[in-house]
Amino acid sequence: MRPNNNNNKLQYNSRSFSFWSSSSFFVLLLVILPLIVISVFVFALGPNIASPTLSPLLQWQVRFSGYSFSSLASSSVLESSTPPASSSNIVNGSSSGFFVANESIQLVQEQEKLKHSNESDEEVRTEAVKKYNKLERVEASLVRARSSIREAALVRNLTSVHQDPDYVPRGPIYRNANAFHRSYLLMEKLFKIYVYEEGEPPMFHDGPCKSIYSTEGRFIHEMERSNMYKTKDPEKALVYFLPFSVVMMVEHLYVPGAHEINAIGRSIVDYISIISHKYPFWNRSLGADHFMLSCHDWGPRSSSSVPHLFRNSIRVLCNANTSEGFNPVKDASLPEINLLTGEVTGLIGGPSPSRRSILAFFAGRLHGHIRHLLLDNWKNKDQDVQVYDKLPNNVSYNSMLRKSKFCLCPSGYEVASPRVVEAIYSECVPVLISDSYVPPFSDVLNWNAFSVQIDVKDIPKIKEILTGISQRQYLRMHRRVKQVQRHFVANQSLKRFDVFHMTVHSVWLRRLNIHIRDFERPS
Repeated sequence: MRPNNNNNKLQYNSRSFSFWSSSSFFVLLLVILPLIVISVFVFALGPNIASPTLSPLLQWQVRFSGYSFSSLASSSVLESSTPPASSSNIVNGSSSGFFVANESIQLVQEQEKLKHSNESDEEVRTEAVKKYNKLERVEASLVRARSSIREAALVRNLTSVHQDPDYVPRGPIYRNANAFHRSYLLMEKLFKIYVYEEGEPPMFHDGPCKSIYSTEGRFIHEMERSNMYKTKDPEKALVYFLPFSVVMMVEHLYVPGAHEINAIGRSIVDYISIISHKYPFWNRSLGADHFMLSCHDWGPRSSSSVPHLFRNSIRVLCNANTSEGFNPVKDASLPEINLLTGEVTGLIGGPSPSRRSILAFFAGRLHGHIRHLLLDNWKNKDQDVQVYDKLPNNVSYNSMLRKSKFCLCPSGYEVASPRVVEAIYSECVPVLISDSYVPPFSDVLNWNAFSVQIDVKDIPKIKEILTGISQRQYLRMHRRVKQVQRHFVANQSLKRFDVFHMTVHSVWLRRLNIHIRDFERPS
């Protein structure tokens, strides 16, 4: 008799259903499913964990005064000279801990490979670790400096509490005398600048010292000849100086009458390309710890040929115009000083206030709308406010500065004017008339204490504004102009707190504002 297949199927299905619905199935599921998941992850991740030639993503990160930007660059360990966490873990024989059994096998295999690896590769990895540690030490020193300056800023005295054999900052010409002095002393102790040696004179490592652009040339010359702040070891540097002179580039590359400066821009692009391929420092920070210096009107425009130079680097500029991209957080304003002979002899000093018979004085060529407004309103209009586009032949410009209580310093085509420093040298209270101009060293100096700033729209009110300043207040301002002179003097033999040191201090402050890291540590 043929068995009843339907009954058998029914019995089989019933038994099957009872098994799938039983607790045994769930126990088996709990055992098998984790094994499957683990196997998939081991297969997917295992080779990458052990690979010594993995090209990691390195994150160069720079932080600006609470703001940050970052850029990712893919590079191998050897190319970057920076030790990624995964590679250093392999070299040290450590593991990160999730799949311990699998990693132990991988690390044993890796150790066998390392026994037969090239010794030079190990040396490069070791050197990479050393470089990383040096950067960390540099940044740690800056952290301590920032903390020390913040502590000093809590002291609101008008006089610094620090001892100094040469000069103790005091008085309202400073935003905070104690904080400035502490910062200056720390700069002298810690600040190191590396000057790139690439490039040939006259466009590199050279500059004019006897013209309206003398500030640019004298700074470059001081950085070349002096060992002050300079280091020969780029690993010890806090900043890197790009020693090109825009003035000299204009002289040798610009075609008179042409309406483009592409040749100057290309030279700067080529220079950045050279130093960024030869050294790791530009790429490490995207230029944020590099600085350029220019007193030429085309300095800002020339820097725009390299976007990172324009946006990230510290640009020390005479033409400190915020409407043209000057950023006081990272850029520094440079005083424009017209040294026709290259010397300051005979330019410093002036008669007492009682011997100054002219209320306000200006003489200069007509370029720029502000000067047109000034002359339209005041030329040949008032003996108290003497404004000239050209002085009479028998009248000395310097003597007029010394006869005046206030010296008008209007912007020309560009915002900067050498008349600001000329006024300070002559002990004449400077009157700044400009749009979007950031005065030199204004993060340290309180310009309201020793100068007058007049809006362009108030040019017709110049006499009203100046006569509204009491004699007592004018005498205070005159004394403060004499005090602030030391910070603008271009000495042949450098003196502490002079214009060179103040310029370096401006760069130092901006370096304090950033923090550079090679890559983010694993959490």
